[in-house]
Amino acid sequence: MATRTTKPKKSQTEDSNNQSSPLTENLDDNLQHIREGLGNSLDLIIRYFQTIDDAPRIAAVYMDGLTDKEIVNEFISHAMSFQTVNEEGQKLTTSLDIYKYMKEKALNPGKGKSVTTISELFEALLSGNTLILIEDMAEAICGNTSGGEVRPVSEASTQVSIRGSKESFTETIGVNISLVRRKIKNPNLWVEPMTLGAVTQTSMAIMYIHGIVNEDNLQNLREKLQEIRVDSILESGYIEQLIEEGGYSPFPTLYNTERPDSVAGNLLDGRIAIFVDGTPFVLIAPTTFFMFFHTVEDYYQRFDISTLIRLLRFLCLLISMFGPAIFVAALNFHQEMIPTPLLINLASQREGVPFPAFVEALMMEVTFEIIREAGIRLPSTIGQTVSIIGGLVLGQAAVQAGIVSPAMVIVVSLTGISSFTTPAFNMALSVRLLRFVIVFVAAFMGLYGIAILALILIAHLCSLRSLGVPYMSPIAPFALKAQKDTLIRSPIHFMKIRPRLNNDNSNVRKKVVKGKRVNTNES
Repeated sequence: MATRTTKPKKSQTEDSNNQSSPLTENLDDNLQHIREGLGNSLDLIIRYFQTIDDAPRIAAVYMDGLTDKEIVNEFISHAMSFQTVNEEGQKLTTSLDIYKYMKEKALNPGKGKSVTTISELFEALLSGNTLILIEDMAEAICGNTSGGEVRPVSEASTQVSIRGSKESFTETIGVNISLVRRKIKNPNLWVEPMTLGAVTQTSMAIMYIHGIVNEDNLQNLREKLQEIRVDSILESGYIEQLIEEGGYSPFPTLYNTERPDSVAGNLLDGRIAIFVDGTPFVLIAPTTFFMFFHTVEDYYQRFDISTLIRLLRFLCLLISMFGPAIFVAALNFHQEMIPTPLLINLASQREGVPFPAFVEALMMEVTFEIIREAGIRLPSTIGQTVSIIGGLVLGQAAVQAGIVSPAMVIVVSLTGISSFTTPAFNMALSVRLLRFVIVFVAAFMGLYGIAILALILIAHLCSLRSLGVPYMSPIAPFALKAQKDTLIRSPIHFMKIRPRLNNDNSNVRKKVVKGKRVNTNES
């Protein structure tokens, strides 16, 4: 009876060792490593070349879809179009001669680099580079040919631009970095590349202006990023959740944007931008609470108009967070606060409503959230129509059926509309979540409960940090000079001091006086 021997499977340690092993001089073995490492993937392209008679074989390897085919063809044709005789008149017959000539003569300076290990080979290959392997050579020539089908630069979809630049970030990290460099043409704009995700090997980078950024904040961010140990990073939201300090807080402690002008403005204030390949959303750190209610258009408009709009946003924040709760508390516990004619009208409206005010508010809030979420998920051609018709039909039908009162429909509608004035979507989500908690407290404790919960929220906000910077600065701790760009927006020539999160020696802005740029120490 014949005994069949089974080849043992490779352990994870052995596989890791193979990945870090050097290339061999056998071309077929190297190509077999590539095929096995990628599971004989269909998008792996291997092209063989024979330059001259009796010369070593050459293979070009790249991934279809990750490379620009025109650049690949140009790179390969340029590499293969070398002369068979060097400058001394000697024939190029050995692998070493061909390798040196291709790398030093045929390739443009800076276009090619050497790859010596299997891990470096896979990293370069999956980054959109093209590799040229030569028989009897344990090194490969790597050329940058990344490209493929990518989304072009277009207008921002979540942060609408009223005035200013219409361009937004894309899913390509190189394009995103270049969009910011076009706005800040300064050699002190530094970029530090990184790779996160043990499986995905996601490329990312941090950008800052050297000399303006706070070095303590920068080092704090570097340490947080180096401590990340995960398999995958598919979006900047992964990093946001892994490095934020208030992980269990309902308030976001990192700001995200898809507008290059917003990133440029924050970099000039001394903040740090975090770019992640594969997403158009860039993270900004450190972040303060008031940043979520500022927009870049505030600095493009006149200061009086910007101040009025900014104050309106903070008023809408209070309405969207406390509006239904105050209405429920006034009906249940504090009827003496309501004028008598209005109280009589409210009582007559609620005469046929079978539910208490708390249940009525909860039903309307949940219904409004369902309509809003459905409007987001539906196709854009019918999403707005369904939202408008659903709100009108359901609201009118609920009032006519006696399920809710007209006053409650008005309060919930005003609350929902006010929540849309928050420029940052993640902060608007936090307000929507807290609204239900505040309504619940108001139903059982009235205005006293709302006041106690508001004090708790304020204390919680004052305790938060973003890269060590107080979340409520410059209100807590209070900085008088920084109030020129917090609740209001002063004229630009009055804002001479950068936020307090920066170094003391770089917190003075530069201004232009009669065509000459000068430093000012005025406050």
